[in-house]
Amino acid sequence: MPDWFHAPDFWIARLVLQRGLGLAYLIAFLVALEQFRPLLGERGLLPVPRFIARVRFRDAPSLFHFRYSDRLLVVVALAGILVSLTIVLGLPDAWPVPLTMAAWLVLWALYLSIVNVGQTFYAFGWESLLLEAGFLAAFLGPAWSAVPAPILWLFRWLLFRVEFGAGLIKMRGDPCWRDLTCLHYHHETQPMPNPLSWYFHHLPGPLHRLEVLGSHFVQLVAPLLLFFPQPIASFAGLVIVITQAWLMLSGNFSWLNVVTLVLAASAFDDAALARVLPLERAGTTVVAWHDGLVIAVTALVVVLSYRPARNLFSREQIMNASFDPLHLVNTYGAFGSITRERYEIVLEGTHDERLTPDTEWREYEFRGKPTDPKRRPSQWAPYHLRLDWLMWFAALSPRYAPRWFPPFVEKLLENDPATLRLLRHNPFADRPPRAIRAVLYRYRFTTWKERRDTGAWWTRTRLGEYLPPMALSGEDQDWVSDDS
Repeated sequence: MPDWFHAPDFWIARLVLQRGLGLAYLIAFLVALEQFRPLLGERGLLPVPRFIARVRFRDAPSLFHFRYSDRLLVVVALAGILVSLTIVLGLPDAWPVPLTMAAWLVLWALYLSIVNVGQTFYAFGWESLLLEAGFLAAFLGPAWSAVPAPILWLFRWLLFRVEFGAGLIKMRGDPCWRDLTCLHYHHETQPMPNPLSWYFHHLPGPLHRLEVLGSHFVQLVAPLLLFFPQPIASFAGLVIVITQAWLMLSGNFSWLNVVTLVLAASAFDDAALARVLPLERAGTTVVAWHDGLVIAVTALVVVLSYRPARNLFSREQIMNASFDPLHLVNTYGAFGSITRERYEIVLEGTHDERLTPDTEWREYEFRGKPTDPKRRPSQWAPYHLRLDWLMWFAALSPRYAPRWFPPFVEKLLENDPATLRLLRHNPFADRPPRAIRAVLYRYRFTTWKERRDTGAWWTRTRLGEYLPPMALSGEDQDWVSDDS
């Protein structure tokens, strides 16, 4: 192969890509181990057996089409955790090329099997991002092999689509991105604020405008610079890394920021990375058949890139979509629209036999999403609280929750242990509630003065019932509207 086919100056970049993506897969499988069964298991809110009964294998390839059981899900998640750990620890660095490739392809296939049956609970852009990045990582080769330059370029192409797609969807979407006012609202209304979001929200207005300008540069200009020679490509990678770090400080976005930051390593040569990772580079060997496979994979990705590339420049640009069931080449983007006000659904239960205006209602507390105004927002990313995120969508509109929300309320009425483990606090630990209702509130961050006077992070206004009081079918209940 010609000299340009290999990238000897990107040995450290390959290591960062492999270890970083291995860590992201580890987190993803830990999330699946804890949350998949109560959300999607045999007795979950959206049971997988019902899904695979109506969806063909070719439309959503998954090992679970052959057989699903909660026990098998645990085996798949544990296998993913084990393989991820071997990658994070660097064990495949000394393995033969076929074995290294097999480890990554097993990771990819196992997680693909989970995502393709995960329905709305796995309908996030970072699922496809992790799958696409994991597939490419399978062809980077172990530490002793020559670094394939085409795969590094494909990683940059992936990073380009993540950033440029997000930039274009903003410019085509909400006018607040164009008048530089979106971040007057976003830190408060984002899906799951973190401990610093309150402080970011209270930054001066000119700084918010500067944030938006910086976002436009990072997402619309820096991605183009990724394909320039060094040190321009490293500069583009650096501004992307800084922006992702800023986003990690200001909110909880699962492993999206971590994976994007890791992808940026493909833009840094060893001269740049050695300043922060002073590693001794090993000698490398060219494996001819591996080079041939890299050519085939590159050609495949180029062909599959047609529809995502066309989508980027379409007036009807869609975001976070897969154009093939294997999630090999996808389209990305986020926050084309920004909500100006924050709505939250608060679930309440009672033991009362008869509901009256004097009925005592107790609130359920979620792990991450706001409920108690005096509770400081929590840090969860890169861990992903799937139920909390779906509750944010449900508060925007009931059309986001018609299939999973009623079963969720039913599980709470049953005091289902698996479901309750997804919450922070169960106010009915002694016995199940007799009835549950959902109330819609408008939340806003307190001001500096309100924070000093009350100790609260949020102030909220009751808007009305989101779901009227519900009881398990067959139970006699006297209903009196709380608004009467």
